[in-house]
Amino acid sequence: MSWIDRMPLLLFVAAALTLGLAPFVPEPHLWEKLKMLVAGTLRRPLDLFDLVLHATPWLLLIAKVIRMLTR
Repeated sequence: MSWIDRMPLLLFVAAALTLGLAPFVPEPHLWEKLKMLVAGTLRRPLDLFDLVLHATPWLLLIAKVIRMLTR
């Protein structure tokens, strides 16, 4: 996890706001996939891949902030 420490926070924020939320219209893609997950309609492999793809920047941002706060 030391590579997370070496990366600037701004990089994680930019990734989360762009890749994590794109496309923005009609609603952020991650939000759409999370609603599908809760509703039980997230079944296709492409939808699962999409969820992982759009959630990863947010998870990395959370990990970075936690590591910054615990140091």
